[in-house]
Amino acid sequence: MFEEGQLYSAVTTDADGTVQVHLADNHPGLHDEAYLARRGEIAGVSLAHRAGEPVPHVDYTAEEHGIWRTVCAELAPKHERYAHPEFLAGKAALGLPTDHVPQLSEVTERLQPLTGWSYTCAPGLVALRDFYGDLGRRTFNSTQYLRHGSQPLYTPEPDIIHEVVGHGNQLASPRFAAVTEAAGQASLRLETDDAVKFVADVFWFSMEFGVMADGDDLKAYGAGILSSYGEMDEFGHMDIRPLDLAVMGTLNYDITAYQPVLFRADSVAHLEDVVGQFFATVDDDLAARLRSEAAATV
Repeated sequence: MFEEGQLYSAVTTDADGTVQVHLADNHPGLHDEAYLARRGEIAGVSLAHRAGEPVPHVDYTAEEHGIWRTVCAELAPKHERYAHPEFLAGKAALGLPTDHVPQLSEVTERLQPLTGWSYTCAPGLVALRDFYGDLGRRTFNSTQYLRHGSQPLYTPEPDIIHEVVGHGNQLASPRFAAVTEAAGQASLRLETDDAVKFVADVFWFSMEFGVMADGDDLKAYGAGILSSYGEMDEFGHMDIRPLDLAVMGTLNYDITAYQPVLFRADSVAHLEDVVGQFFATVDDDLAARLRSEAAATV
């Protein structure tokens, strides 16, 4: 099952108000005291933010701007090769800066005229219902920290590069934005946690790690693939299956590795007809029925 908390480092606040970020054992910044302090500082800014207030400004360092520049430069040619044209059109329309880390307010200023979406800040984990509920209100919860500078093309957790370069460019497409909004609106009407998790897993295998035909070629549109330097080279060699909601909503997977099973839409219209329509109409009974169908085929 998709658990949002598995993706992010835990954040705690000490009795004296110090915010600490607890990195995983495989994180390249685990023993870097300066990086740990910086992560705590940025997490603290997000923790202090309240809904309705302006998104807080982060004064990024020269090193952090350098990481952004490096990753943008390395991802650009891979996007041209591997990204679906719908994603590329959104990317061109959004026009994110490549020379500095944008403030989330800057992303919002660019995105809202295109699709009406905005960004808000999060220290890391956002509860599943809160995250998807905000998607239903055209608001994306994004971290503000960057990966460790020793490995700029790798991160074991989502950072602002994933959430802005991956999801922001995707949300600049009105059609992809509408599918994402539908997933969020589904969560607002679902009563059971099982049904919300089912929707989240379908979202994982579509808007996070979806692939799509482009003529005779296979291209990626999922934000998880298109923000990953390494995964873009590998997705075409994976087990590519047709869209299957019952399987997408129940398939076990390891979030720490490249996804070995991916689901292919024939076109943007096909994605809208299958996944978008599912998000638009799913209720608790349908989610339970699809889960039962998947269990019956095992």
